[in-house]
Amino acid sequence: MIQFHKKEVSPGAIILHIADNVDQLASQGWSEQEAGYIQNALEKEQYLVPLNRYDALLYSYLIKSKPSASATAEIIRKAGADLSGAVRTQKASCVHIISHSSDPMAAYYFAQGLALASYSFVKYFKEKAKKQHPLSEISFDAAAIADEQVNELNILTEAAFRARDLVNEPLNALNATGLASAIRQLGADAGFSVQVLSKADLEREGMNGILSVNLGSIDPPSFSIMEYKPTTARNTAPLVLVGKGVVYDTGGLSLKPTPNSMDRMKSDMSGAALVSTAMWALSKLQLPLHVIALVPATDNRPGENAYVPGDVITMYSGTTVEVLNTDAEGRMLLADALHWATRYQPELVMDFATLTGAASAAVGEHGIVCMGTASDTVKSELKESGERQYERLVEYPLWDEYGEQIKSDIADLKNVGGATGGAITAGKFLQHFTNYPWMHFDIAGVSFATGKKGYLPTGGTAVGLRMLIDFMKKRSQD
Repeated sequence: MIQFHKKEVSPGAIILHIADNVDQLASQGWSEQEAGYIQNALEKEQYLVPLNRYDALLYSYLIKSKPSASATAEIIRKAGADLSGAVRTQKASCVHIISHSSDPMAAYYFAQGLALASYSFVKYFKEKAKKQHPLSEISFDAAAIADEQVNELNILTEAAFRARDLVNEPLNALNATGLASAIRQLGADAGFSVQVLSKADLEREGMNGILSVNLGSIDPPSFSIMEYKPTTARNTAPLVLVGKGVVYDTGGLSLKPTPNSMDRMKSDMSGAALVSTAMWALSKLQLPLHVIALVPATDNRPGENAYVPGDVITMYSGTTVEVLNTDAEGRMLLADALHWATRYQPELVMDFATLTGAASAAVGEHGIVCMGTASDTVKSELKESGERQYERLVEYPLWDEYGEQIKSDIADLKNVGGATGGAITAGKFLQHFTNYPWMHFDIAGVSFATGKKGYLPTGGTAVGLRMLIDFMKKRSQD
């Protein structure tokens, strides 16, 4: 895990100077030749420039401002990611950051990108040390960053790494009960409570959406209930988070194709990883909010007594659902969890799920599809958080016509809505099980990457986590 500190330069550290222009570097004692070298690099649009001295390896980074503050912040994060490669090549364990920029957040953004890009999932390599990224510490000059920001970097980076680890674990290491155990560990470490319902508990409750998906598996399901309720909580009704916990999805009897589909379906619990590590982060940050998180979990397989297309399931809410596609299983789990949330009379419920290929096809890896019944004020706050963290939201409508697409001839609903509007009909299905302000986030396009890009690694990305924490942080301040 990477640690962030305000301290003097460690021996052997790579030293980075951040500035708005070359003059700021010249005033810090850089030679005329060095300033000229940096200026020549700038003319070639090279903004991160290495400078070798006999006693140290230095880098200068000159910020190229973008039209918006959020785009500028993202450019700085990506510059940090660029330095990550050089750190690996140099086998450096520490980077020391000095900022001369007028932007008080410049060092924060650069360190964030550098740290997130240095993530490694090496658990299953025989020679772990050779695969592990060498960076273990990022230090700052005293004037570069505030103490609160250093603490936040430590917590948010570790939360992202924990989320990525959970997503990257294969099914043979993390089934539904294993996920519940991991959530218990998060609660014990951060100080929030965790209750786990077993299969027998779910049967007593009549949570048949979860149980029907689980019918094809030899492994039992789980339902994890997390609660963080500090005495300083400013909200009288809780915020509730719901995360889809399908630890592996074959599609069930509506079997997925293997190439570029089933082979990455260990990531179908990315929503669960996101909300559980968000609970860890907000508890570590000691945000004054009462928050509950729910994770329904199972794998979806075609074995045992698997549910089949044509089955009618009586959900936890009493609604009957005609199953026309067993690969539309996530909404079956989420529907039971969303109905469970009604008991809390929540202020707001937010669910996160790798729910539809339609969302991924629409906005790709560049944004999160969202929709819901929350107020315009809440929607604006969420979009602002997404913009600040460059985890941008694209809102879809929930028009009544989409509800017509999921009406069944033999039951209250059917679990798919046809060939068009798939992301929205999935959201419309979920809306049926809510009676409170609610937002749905389809993270199918952003949760898992097939190749490294910027500060996002191959595998689990934890995209959406920063947006959610930003939203809750701002909400706790307001």
